Amino acid sequence: MNTKKNQMNIDVILHEDKLPAVLSGGLNGRRLHIKVLLFFVLALILSSCGEIRDSAPANYSKQWHEIPDAVPVSVETSRYGNPDSYEVYGKTYYVKESAAGFQQKGIASWYGNKFHGRRTSSGEDYDMYAMTAAHKTLPIPVFVEVTNHDNGRKAIVRVNDRGPFHDGRIIDLSYAAATKLGVAQTGTANVSIRVISSEEDIKQKRSESIVESPVNEGDKLYVQVAAYSTEENALQQLGKLQGEGFRDVRLHIESKKGKAVYRLRIGPLPSDNVAKKVLAQLKQNNHQNIRIIKTN
Repeated sequence: MNTKKNQMNIDVILHEDKLPAVLSGGLNGRRLHIKVLLFFVLALILSSCGEIRDSAPANYSKQWHEIPDAVPVSVETSRYGNPDSYEVYGKTYYVKESAAGFQQKGIASWYGNKFHGRRTSSGEDYDMYAMTAAHKTLPIPVFVEVTNHDNGRKAIVRVNDRGPFHDGRIIDLSYAAATKLGVAQTGTANVSIRVISSEEDIKQKRSESIVESPVNEGDKLYVQVAAYSTEENALQQLGKLQGEGFRDVRLHIESKKGKAVYRLRIGPLPSDNVAKKVLAQLKQNNHQNIRIIKTN
């Protein structure tokens, strides 16, 4: 979301009959030209005008349960809006190279009329009726699921903009998304977000992760997560690990006494130290019966 500081250059002409007595005495009707000198005049103007406030559309009639989610599709990183880093209000933000497995908790807010039709960071026009959002560091575009922990509602949005640049806030929702989540009514809400992939991307990742074993690659280091007798259970767990942000998840298919065994492993890993870190992260995520193995 683009934010600009408004600059105000005030040139006020006051006449004798409009001035309080303390200022008008002895001027004999001459104009008094004042250029940003009177604090109280400036304060009055600022309080009555100020920065233009954001607002909701006047005739939006959809109920929250009538608003469809954004549908995740396979996307390429936008040409615009993805610098290595950028600065806002003196703070530097670093855009992530990958969104895989990203999760975050914090405050959600929303933006509406004030920015409707303006250009977003991705180069698209902002549409407050679409299911979109702004995030400070995720690569754009990307799809995220937002959960409102104040009321339990969930929504899928497409991140195509930058913001919000307020401490504690992690995502700025379009008005439609805010309505679906119940944030439009409250202004802000406690939420969690997680990046989600399209069905096409999920299938592609899974197909790339299936390895027919044994593979003669020399000594290789893996963390073995589990072994399954059915492909369905193995693929379900593989998707879960990828959703948790683990990379290089592989499904090794072996034949044992004429039956297929599906071994779920992470690797190959470059060192024992890296393997131990992966093992610790898996334990932190409540995975059991995991171990480091070497294949040859």
